[in-house]
Amino acid sequence: MFIVIAMMFSGIAFGYLMRRYRFTHISKATIFFIWVLLFVLGVEVGGNPNIIRSLHTLGVEAIFIAGMSILGSAIAAMLLWKSVKKHEEKERKNER
Repeated sequence: MFIVIAMMFSGIAFGYLMRRYRFTHISKATIFFIWVLLFVLGVEVGGNPNIIRSLHTLGVEAIFIAGMSILGSAIAAMLLWKSVKKHEEKERKNER
């Protein structure tokens, strides 16, 4: 775990030191390596018989977590929207 954190901070330091230079292909390289990591993750999951056997229950849990995340985000957005509208109405009354 410390190696991962150290690599991340070394990348941040490198980016900070090299911020004057334009790296035009970094985004393409990042996308490529993300695809490679996803493929390798799929190979690891496919090669693990325990995960394959419990895939149906993992799918149900994933759907539940995703649904609750969407619901929570929608509720938070609604509350924020109401708060902003209430604040705007209050400011309009004070302007009069």
